[in-house]
Amino acid sequence: KPQLVASNDRFCRFLEEYCPVVTETYYPTIWCWEGRVQTLLRPFITSRPQVQYRNELIKTADGGQISLDWFDNSDSLYYPDASTRPTVLLLPGLTGTSKESYILHMIHQSETLGYRCVVFNNRGIAGEDLLTPRTYCAANTEDLEAVIHHVHSLHPSAPFMAAGVSMGGMLLLNYLGKTGRDTPLMAAAIFSAGWNVFESIASLEKPLNWLLFNYYLTTCLQSSISRHRRMLEKLFDMDLVMKARTIREFDKQFTSVMFGYPTLDDYYEDASPCRKLKSVGIPVLCLNSVDDVFSPGHAIPVETAKQNANVALVLTSCGGHIGFLEGIWPRKCTYMDRVFKQFVQAMFEHGNKIFSM
Repeated sequence: KPQLVASNDRFCRFLEEYCPVVTETYYPTIWCWEGRVQTLLRPFITSRPQVQYRNELIKTADGGQISLDWFDNSDSLYYPDASTRPTVLLLPGLTGTSKESYILHMIHQSETLGYRCVVFNNRGIAGEDLLTPRTYCAANTEDLEAVIHHVHSLHPSAPFMAAGVSMGGMLLLNYLGKTGRDTPLMAAAIFSAGWNVFESIASLEKPLNWLLFNYYLTTCLQSSISRHRRMLEKLFDMDLVMKARTIREFDKQFTSVMFGYPTLDDYYEDASPCRKLKSVGIPVLCLNSVDDVFSPGHAIPVETAKQNANVALVLTSCGGHIGFLEGIWPRKCTYMDRVFKQFVQAMFEHGNKIFSM
């Protein structure tokens, strides 16, 4: 059974009644239960539901642009009125976009419930051009704040939630820690977030993890900026950036410099959501597996979570990073998908009962 960590008894009772999946035994797929195997196989095993997006480019205060992919769910039977149709903002991982299988599955789950979704693609990675020499990072929440304000302004009467995966979850937590209760979001769901960047990087630099994940992710980061080389060369030694062989080297030469941090440690300190968890002011459910090499179990801030009545952690012993595969042939729904579906439905349809239970 997952470990449910929450200091608020009413929040616990709410989850047990309306999101019972967090108390059910999670049975990982027996032939790929180990965390690294789950992490590696999920993108290849899980299906990719068909989703028709409507793209929107919005301008930012600094002259940049952000690509949003909307799933309007115009045929929603439960919420035919678009002005009040519940909306879920989805934040993919480090180099992820609206095309990731885990995002497509979240949209599929939302579609069955009648909700609208919008995917926040970070600058420069979803095919659009960079208009300024700036990309994104886990610590800087300006773009996310602009997107949340924009979506809310379009549908001010619609209930509004957000869900973030991996770095998207870190970004969302850092935003919530900064804004407290001053946000149009009514709740948030976080999946496989890296809580302490120092510990995450140390784990990913172990020899086998470097071979399986670190080097590949570094090349993905380099690939995501190489097509914008002409724009970025105005500020960076791109030859040096492209020589990076670890995420730490990439962040030292590129990310921390781009966002004005004096040192890499200053950036990693600011990017770690564990520092801001105590300030979160809306109900948040966070799912992690303790065998996730991207977010080691010992770095999950259990004691800090117990000090905030708005926070609930769900910790499984297996599942890896955005894995959570279950069943003999885990093509479709994962444990993570079921947690997402039950939690957003619980909040949209019964959220007002949290404080009365």
